[in-house]
Amino acid sequence: MNLLHIDSSALGAHSVSRELSGAIVKAWKRAHPGAKVTYRDVAAQPLPHWTPVADADDPAARLGGDVLDEFLAADVVVIGAPMYNFGVPSALKAWIDRIAVAGKTFRYGTNGPEGLASGKRVIIASSRGGFYGVGTPGAAADFQETYLRQLFGFLGVTDIEIIRAEGVNINAEQKAQAIAAAQAAIGTNERIAA
Repeated sequence: MNLLHIDSSALGAHSVSRELSGAIVKAWKRAHPGAKVTYRDVAAQPLPHWTPVADADDPAARLGGDVLDEFLAADVVVIGAPMYNFGVPSALKAWIDRIAVAGKTFRYGTNGPEGLASGKRVIIASSRGGFYGVGTPGAAADFQETYLRQLFGFLGVTDIEIIRAEGVNINAEQKAQAIAAAQAAIGTNERIAA
């Protein structure tokens, strides 16, 4: 069992998404003690944004290959994904651009696109300063979780779960409640903790 853990928040120790992704991985490791965990912090060690590279020996090409190989080898991917300006951090987008590779994780056929990364499980630790969930006035501005669901679905991943903390910038009490609710969801989630 291989687990790939990706963090993308620029807030370091103050990051809610990092706290939640760490809790998910910790619970997973308790339930699966033999699991191999690979960690990549795309905020602390940013990937260069994708550009065409003709030379396979170019350092950017090698790094892109390493990132893709990590993703392909993973059975489970845990992503700490905060909402930045209604979407995902550019550091996470740079990682996504390295794993969404035609011929490797998707292809176009006569019937349209086909995802090639099926069989994986993706767990997203989502944090949001405001409220953007279904049924809220801000729902139409959610280009974070909807984008991630669309992207991984395009790659063939159908097992996508989101653990969410919303309203973390409203006030200290709301932040504490949101984190506690997300932590409780992690602790009682039989698919994570069992």
